[in-house]
Amino acid sequence: MGSLIQKITEDLNRLSAAERKIGEYIVQHPELIPNMTTKELSKKASVSEASVVRFCKSIGIGSFKSFKLELVKDLTLADMNLTDFSILKKKDSPYDLLHKVTYVNKSAIESTLASLDKKEYNKAFEALMHANRVVFFGVGGSATAAFDAHYKFTRLGYHSNTAFDFHYMLSHIAYLTEKDVFIAISMSGKTKDVLELSRFAQKKGATVIAITNIDKSPLYKEADIRLCTPNVESDFRIGSLSSRMTQLTIIDALYISIFNNIGENIVEHYREARNEVVHLRR
Repeated sequence: MGSLIQKITEDLNRLSAAERKIGEYIVQHPELIPNMTTKELSKKASVSEASVVRFCKSIGIGSFKSFKLELVKDLTLADMNLTDFSILKKKDSPYDLLHKVTYVNKSAIESTLASLDKKEYNKAFEALMHANRVVFFGVGGSATAAFDAHYKFTRLGYHSNTAFDFHYMLSHIAYLTEKDVFIAISMSGKTKDVLELSRFAQKKGATVIAITNIDKSPLYKEADIRLCTPNVESDFRIGSLSSRMTQLTIIDALYISIFNNIGENIVEHYREARNEVVHLRR
């Protein structure tokens, strides 16, 4: 397992009896923890909820949520760190790498549930439901998620926009109001262009929704609504793989949530667009 599990194993003997029971349970069932609450873990380990909080602090982590995020990172990257340059040390076959990529992406998507706060997600949904315009922006690998979101929300009938060009986005954001939403997408939350556009959107009164990591992310701290992605990749990497999957998963969930809420009113528009596509294929 990863370094966090190793640390817990090494620290077991110095923990209190209750904390040791928690540590032993986590070491034996690490894959179950990210989707648990403090109450559920305390029941499984036969200790109090307060003991779970003390356990986290005893191993140097301030809260159970932060602990789960660190554990998610370990579980996702353990023995399969595909996106940093250590992959060059192993000579897996192309088909073996297909299996590993599938596993890592699947784990990253499942980890999103542990990192995302339900209240923040519902706030994002409400903001989007009442938005006049929605603007998406991301740089590098995150631009893929921004363009995917732009396409999906355009299909929902939204006045949606995105672009690679920073200066174009500046001129577009200048027209945003308090009735609009700006969705900033950044794994690190430190990308200068994303931060500058987010701050400009806030000055115009727009609601800023961040899709970013919680770990040392300025974007996470500054956004109005925070959709936290799990930390599943190193910052210096060969490309965005599993981190992009977490961003796309959140975008897809918001898209389906809005579609489900709009209901039958939108189906006819989808049917008309589909008929035109079929017609053009002939």
